[in-house]
This record gives sequence, structure tokens and C-alpha cells, in this order.
Amino acid sequence: MGEQVLVLNATYEPLNVCTARRAIVLMLKHKAEVLEVSGRQYHTTGQAFSVPDVIKLNYFVRVPRGNMRKVSRRAVLARDNHSCQYCGSRTHLTIDHVIPRSRGGETSWENIVTSCAPCNARKGNRLPREAGMHPRTKPRSPEPLAYIFLTVSEIRRSWRRYLEYATA
Repeated sequence: MGEQVLVLNATYEPLNVCTARRAIVLMLKHKAEVLEVSGRQYHTTGQAFSVPDVIKLNYFVRVPRGNMRKVSRRAVLARDNHSCQYCGSRTHLTIDHVIPRSRGGETSWENIVTSCAPCNARKGNRLPREAGMHPRTKPRSPEPLAYIFLTVSEIRRSWRRYLEYATA
């Protein structure tokens, strides 16, 4: 049951992606309803379940926005389009604190960028002005839908209208 299911809030806002197994449990507990089905079924000894593609929660979930979301390497790389924010390289990528932690920099969306290993080593624990190295784009929190795109390798056709609705 490793299939992925798009989870929408009660307001139809995309929240995340879960496994088909988790989606079926939410449906059985009457915490979610199916909006789209995949056409596949899971069978138990006494029952068959249609595998959902999209479910909507029956209750509203408050979602933290902006820098309240946890910083992760994967999210930073995706936000920065998998390229070094100093030279543009797409190989040997690491994460760099723009203001180094040793100089009081925090681990926050506004202080972390993708950097290739050579640029990260060259910058070291210096400030951008001291190193003459400034990020190409200002670091910021990712857009809310970025978390959906980070979890899947491809967006299913049945998901598109819900994701397009969220960006409109």
C-alpha cells in the first residue's frame, strides 16, 4: 500500500500526501471522504476497498505558515531549484548558513541557502560581504504547495485541479 493520496483540508486546500493505507484508515474512522478514486482496489478477507487518489478531511486543520514550518535540507534544495546560490552549480550540493552559526546566524528559512561544496568551503565562517559572496536570490520560506511537490515524483492528473485551485 505504498501508493500516494493527496489530502485536502476541509476547505479543499491541499495539505499533504499520505499513503493509501493511511487514507483508508481516515475514511474508515469517518475523518475523511473520498473525492477521487484510482480505480484500484484492496481486498481483505471480507471486504474490498477502492483506493482513493484524493481525500478531503471532514474537519479543518490549522496549518502553520512561513518560518513556522521546519527547515529541511530537501526543502531548501527544492526551493533553490537544486543549484548553488553563489555560482549556479548543480553538483556537490550542501546547505550554507548565509550568516554563519558561529557568528550568530540562525537555522531559519531566511538564513539558509543551497551551496556547492567548493563555494561553501570558500565562504567558510565569513559574512557574505567579507567573502564577497552574496546569494543570487534572497532566502525565504517556501510556498505552501512546495511541500506537496517535495513528496511526490510526479503530479497525478486527478490531483491537478485541486492544486491549480490552490494556486489561483
